[in-house]
Amino acid sequence: MQILIGNKINQRKAGAVLSYVSMGLGYLISLIYTPIMLRLLGRSEYGLFNLVAAVVAYLGLLNFGFSSAYMRYYSRFRVNNDEENIARLNGMFLLVFSVIGLIALLAGSFFVLYVDLILGDKLTLNELSKAQILMAIMVFNIALSFPTTVFNVHIVANEEYIFQKLLQMIKVVLNPLMVLPVLFLGYGSIGMVAMITILNIAVEVSNAIFCFNKLKIRFNFRNFDFALMREMIVFSSYIFINMIVDQVNWSVDRFILGRFHGTIAVALYGLAAQINIYYMSISSAISNVFIPRVHRLVAIDDDNRELNGLFTRVGRIQFLLLAMICSGFIFFGRPFLNLWAGSDYDDAFYILLILIIPVTIPLIQILGIYIQRAKNMHKFRSWTYLFIAMANIGISIPLARLYGGIGAALGTGLALLIGNGFIMNWYNHVKVGLDMKYFWTQIFKIVPALLPVITIGIFINLYVDLYRLPLFIIFGSIYVISFCLSMWFFGMNKYEKDLIGKPVKKTILKIKAHWK
Repeated sequence: MQILIGNKINQRKAGAVLSYVSMGLGYLISLIYTPIMLRLLGRSEYGLFNLVAAVVAYLGLLNFGFSSAYMRYYSRFRVNNDEENIARLNGMFLLVFSVIGLIALLAGSFFVLYVDLILGDKLTLNELSKAQILMAIMVFNIALSFPTTVFNVHIVANEEYIFQKLLQMIKVVLNPLMVLPVLFLGYGSIGMVAMITILNIAVEVSNAIFCFNKLKIRFNFRNFDFALMREMIVFSSYIFINMIVDQVNWSVDRFILGRFHGTIAVALYGLAAQINIYYMSISSAISNVFIPRVHRLVAIDDDNRELNGLFTRVGRIQFLLLAMICSGFIFFGRPFLNLWAGSDYDDAFYILLILIIPVTIPLIQILGIYIQRAKNMHKFRSWTYLFIAMANIGISIPLARLYGGIGAALGTGLALLIGNGFIMNWYNHVKVGLDMKYFWTQIFKIVPALLPVITIGIFINLYVDLYRLPLFIIFGSIYVISFCLSMWFFGMNKYEKDLIGKPVKKTILKIKAHWK
């Protein structure tokens, strides 16, 4: 048992490390790939790609939150070593997701047939024709992904992070290698989406092979447990509401802009949204590896003290990383976008800041969402966010019509600030049992360490021409080094320093031992 626990801890550590290696690799590749892709596509076609992707993303709602339900019930059965119920759970989910995939295919076919009604009258006939083909390929992609979801969540539930993250890294590397030749040959967004679909199919097949060969996944399709299914539907229904909220917050703005302003406005917003997704993924990479652990802690003894400690430790680490990136974008974001994407995307800077500053609050509390779900206390969050998302639409439509992408982002940013900054902190503290006063006290202990870094950032902006690439690289590096030193000496606690110091010391000792 101890060997098994040790292996899972190693998987979590390796998973976290590989997540950041994968993200770092992805960001490095994106730095090279994205500007080339933007120039080969052009603003109009890139905007069209984003607009169609935003519409097709709504088919993802058909997931209904069952992935989270699988994690909850799998953890329950695994604690009791109930292999038979796990096999029945696998069979049930494969059947359910296959039906969902078929529904997605049918619904998506409707989107394809009536693409002109959905996307509005701001698109040209050529754009509508291209949008129809893009939508058909994307619909096929998302419909196929549903039945294979069970393999992906099974890998996560078994905490096999090394395989999962290595596969993700391979996908990150192969994506531009497959897409760029197609773009250079002149196949545009249609060729790009086709290559992405082929790569996604290869990844899903790899997940299935790993589950059968390594994890020995079993499926039992007999004795469909309708009582368990009803229980999971009730549990998942509130996660489904969260999914609606996420789609509204991160996709509806592009849809609104497409209808009122056309593909150019969508392109600007789409680039800012893409960077915002990268920003959010940094926080998620840490918290995601703790999801099974949270479910186990709640399933075994539901100890709020241990959950509070884990929640706060993870939140501080997330804040340390996000504070560096967010402040970096404030001081260096505009010249970065001009140097990277081109001066045509200058206005995306303001959209980006309006998105990433408010979203930082929920990003350092992501683990709290999984604690709510593990405790089956996520109903309040779901309903609250749904009402705020509806308000977001009501605010964003007039703002988007008047101020374009900046107005749409303002509506989303305001909704995030109210929902996550105030309401959800109150709920976590009063109802869920998380000590939010302690959490924010620990977070604010980091803030004084930001003051010298902010001063350096202001001086750099006042006296340095960051639109010159050599100066941007030199002073950007100075800013990052200054941030790290300030955090090390004034912001980080012993636990956080040990996360870095102990592996470094072990590595140095191993190197010394090797050379003796």
